[in-house]
Amino acid sequence: MTEIAITGLGVVCRLGRGVETFWAGVRAGATAVADRVPDPDLKVPLPLYYLVPGPASDTAPATRYTVDAGLEACADAGLGSVPGARIAVVMGSSVGDARQVELARAGQVPTVADASPPFVLASALAARIGAGAGAVNLSNACAGSGYAIAMGAEMIRAGEADVVVAGGAEAYSRVTVAAFNQMGALAPDRPRPFARDRAGVVLGEGAGAVVLESAAHARARGARMYARLAGTGWSCDAAHPTAPDPTGAQAGRAMRAALEEAGAGPDDVTLIVPHATGTRLNDSTEAAAMGAVFGARLGAIVLHNLKAVVGHLAGGAGVLGAVLAALCFHRGSVPGNPATAAMDPACPVHLPSEATELRAGVALVNAYAFGGNNISLALTGASS
Repeated sequence: MTEIAITGLGVVCRLGRGVETFWAGVRAGATAVADRVPDPDLKVPLPLYYLVPGPASDTAPATRYTVDAGLEACADAGLGSVPGARIAVVMGSSVGDARQVELARAGQVPTVADASPPFVLASALAARIGAGAGAVNLSNACAGSGYAIAMGAEMIRAGEADVVVAGGAEAYSRVTVAAFNQMGALAPDRPRPFARDRAGVVLGEGAGAVVLESAAHARARGARMYARLAGTGWSCDAAHPTAPDPTGAQAGRAMRAALEEAGAGPDDVTLIVPHATGTRLNDSTEAAAMGAVFGARLGAIVLHNLKAVVGHLAGGAGVLGAVLAALCFHRGSVPGNPATAAMDPACPVHLPSEATELRAGVALVNAYAFGGNNISLALTGASS
């Protein structure tokens, strides 16, 4: 099977813009109190979000974040010599720039230009980089960017493209915050995944992008490889429109499928970047699924609680996990986790607060979504 390399990375999130800013912020390991959204028309009990820092703009923020992260990833990968006709873009998003539709319907902006449907995200980036092999946007909710990465790898293996820029993005919208308030799924201050006192998710703005290409293509053009995408696995609970199947059976199936495609087993896993939203049911379900796959060894595998630092980027969540895993292999260590006062006994996972060496093995990145959409990505070091 064609080996897939990750040769470029790009990030925009509450920590700021750029991969170096992201890495420094994750290493600092701080869980911030959520921002109160400066929107007087948002009439909900918890108007909370992790916002991208900087001046607010009414100009299609999700599209802007996608383009910024994508351009950084392309520059990082040095794609100048790759013909645009052989580059594709695949992005995931739940609502895209729905905020622009809200503002237009309220008469607060004159038009809805370059803003409304989620597919605009991939199209906007493709236009900027001259990608002629395809521009695809997925709406698999919070698993969207994970699926985008998996589809990008399949496009390369099928010969549809030599390079795929894959990822996802989200931006603040009233309807999203209102919906999560109505479900009672939001934390009142900050996320605490796997903690005994966890009370919900904190949503986050931003985008992430990775550049994928075959390892042979990367070597031929002298590109640096951060890591390899060794396997992908997806499944569907088909149990409930929003809640996961509490048995975790299909989430476990996705992890096993990713490991099988990578030619690895549970004993090879040295890092997990879990979905870990901080809601009661999601975390206990994921813990049950991981326990079924890894058994008693789960308590010894290093996990990184990324959403405790950047929040839940929904359609961009999976790709930020992949960026983190690739950086961990490239830099040889996993940043420490934000401190957790008391762990939930139903979630027997290992969340070290100090940095941990990572030199070998397999990293699993999990992303789960409404509709029961599950995906796991298996990454290895570049030299594996």
